[in-house]
Amino acid sequence: MPASKITTRLFWLAEAILLVSAIATAVLTSRAEDWQPLQLVVLLMALALGGQRLSINLRGQEITAAFIALVLAMTLLGPAPAALFGISAMVLTSASRRLPPAAWLNNLATFAAFPVVGGLLTRALAGNVHHDVHHFTQGLTFALVVVAVFIVTDGMNFLLIALDNWILEGRRLSNQVRDVLVPILPGQIAAAALAAALAVAYTNLGFPVLLCSVLVILIFQYLAMALLRSEDRADQLEARSMHLASLQLGVLTTLVETLALRDRVTARHAAAVARYARSLAQEAGCSEADQDIAHTAGLLHDIGKFALPDRILNAEILSDEDWALIRRHPQDGATLVGRLDGYGPVADAILYHHEHIDGSGYPAGLIGNEIPLPSRILAICSAYDTMTSRDSYRSPMTPQDAIAELRRMSGRQFDGELVSSFVAMLERNGPANLAAGEDADFEAELAFERRARAIAQPTAR
Repeated sequence: MPASKITTRLFWLAEAILLVSAIATAVLTSRAEDWQPLQLVVLLMALALGGQRLSINLRGQEITAAFIALVLAMTLLGPAPAALFGISAMVLTSASRRLPPAAWLNNLATFAAFPVVGGLLTRALAGNVHHDVHHFTQGLTFALVVVAVFIVTDGMNFLLIALDNWILEGRRLSNQVRDVLVPILPGQIAAAALAAALAVAYTNLGFPVLLCSVLVILIFQYLAMALLRSEDRADQLEARSMHLASLQLGVLTTLVETLALRDRVTARHAAAVARYARSLAQEAGCSEADQDIAHTAGLLHDIGKFALPDRILNAEILSDEDWALIRRHPQDGATLVGRLDGYGPVADAILYHHEHIDGSGYPAGLIGNEIPLPSRILAICSAYDTMTSRDSYRSPMTPQDAIAELRRMSGRQFDGELVSSFVAMLERNGPANLAAGEDADFEAELAFERRARAIAQPTAR
């Protein structure tokens, strides 16, 4: 939880004192040679400002090429120029983002304090060695000093910002170390090595090498920022897609459950067909994805009956007009399901599950393999369950009689190879082991979200 008002105000006071002290120290320790050569001052100021503009925010911490500019300023110039660059970068950032006064204070205090500490630490450890590092030992010593300054000031930068997040937002320090500091440590170590290499290269090879290196760093920072923003947009799109898929599944589940409340006969039949369809698809060597499509289509194949009046759903004798309405349910169901993203194959399976191999079915009169495989599977499974169930409009057949009827209509109404596979499956497993029971089986088959999510979820990237 955020700290109390008194603690917060005391923290703000401490930050203000830190800011004033850092500025005062920078002024008092400033030397004329710290601002020479002028071209180096201008280049590092440009890198500090440009790098900060291309900064990447990771859970409250900034990852930016500006930090390398500040470390180079601390080690090649001195505490006063480094503090000026840090303050200037934070003024630019805070103003462009329209940050509140508390954020301004933390940014300015942080980016004034650690550059001064880094500049003074360089003087204490290296003295004027960076003015003549042509000797290997001196060059190595200076490189190690730069790395040490980078690590110390980077840790100070993290701590000051983390304290602000802890005091004002209640974010525990341990969580920030785990979530922010640890993941970026490898990159920061690499950045420390880069800063050391640039510092030594400048002192040995001169300004042109550093200028080219700075341009490369800025280009790399821009590309990295663009990449992370692209990944962030992709993550947002994926999250929205998954949310949409979940909503769609909720709509389908609600429709099926509503249909079940109106007509438990249709619900039981849907559960049976779904179970048979998955088993037959597996028997026929279909992939897991196609098995999922067959199962989902089996559960939803009569969803078009949602539009039928109760008098038809509950009728034992149907008129020609009633049959005409019933014959529309594949089209109505396919239209309903097809409006949901990713359910095109399921909709097709529903639309054509009353087609016959010989072309005598409906609604399109398709022939043979023109009928989608899931539709051919549904046709067999739906017919078998209708023939053997007690709640159909006719007296139930025995499994043996139903199998005989399937064989009789093989090659005319049903796919002959699939009939053979279905019969082999029944004979091997036993009809009773595959048959769906009452309400409990329907509820079990309705739990199809894991399978249907793979069908419905759009690919985000």
